[in-house]
Amino acid sequence: MNKRTLLLSTLHVALSVLLTHSALAQDKPVKIGVTAGPHAQILEQVKKIAEKDGLKLKIVEFTDYIQPNDALASGDLDANSYQHKPFLDQQIKDRGYKLVSVGYTVNFPIGIYSKKIKNLSELKEGAKFGIPNDPTNGGRVLLLLQDKGLIKLRPEAGLKATPLDVIENPKKLKFVELEAAQLPRSLDDVDASAINTNYALSAGLNPGKDAIAQENAKSPYVNLLAVREQDKDKPWVAKLVKAYQSEEIRKYVQAEFKGAVITGF
Repeated sequence: MNKRTLLLSTLHVALSVLLTHSALAQDKPVKIGVTAGPHAQILEQVKKIAEKDGLKLKIVEFTDYIQPNDALASGDLDANSYQHKPFLDQQIKDRGYKLVSVGYTVNFPIGIYSKKIKNLSELKEGAKFGIPNDPTNGGRVLLLLQDKGLIKLRPEAGLKATPLDVIENPKKLKFVELEAAQLPRSLDDVDASAINTNYALSAGLNPGKDAIAQENAKSPYVNLLAVREQDKDKPWVAKLVKAYQSEEIRKYVQAEFKGAVITGF
């Protein structure tokens, strides 16, 4: 009986430890990466809503577009919210990440800014024009310039056009390719720069007032929530998407950003 009692006691302790460990694991916050600015602001609101549904979030801010996917793929993050699908697709192709989109978030119509001109028609021959150096956002800007009649691209270039795809450039614009986060700082050195809205807002620029041109809000560049493929069907993912795509977040974005950021869900 003593041996039986000892065995049962041991099993009871082991089970208690296992259950306690499981409870702690479930109670561990979901780490979600964002870029500083609107993405971080919105996630702070999502965090409050998610907590009502029993989901704890820990927000981790980044200052560039590369680290959040690398951190997610390596397991340092559980999710991220900062990129559109063309960018994610390119990252998956280039780096082999096993990441997937689980829901749309917001759209940031990209804008063109300048300290030297008030209208694109004022660009002089040989003007320096800043664009993001990543393939998807760089292509996005070139398509915007084509839409505005400044350049013409090879028809097959598509969403990932580069300056090498420019086949007509009447003003002989000189493209200065920089990290997206550095473009607001480039305005003193170039004639104009195309700046992603999150970085424009972080730099104190008002897209509605300061942009001399903007892309159409209806574009393929709606941002998304990304997770590792192995996690896409986990309950916390559904809770995260539900919290983000809530009516409360829709109203918050409309009130806070007044059209500079648009909900894509």
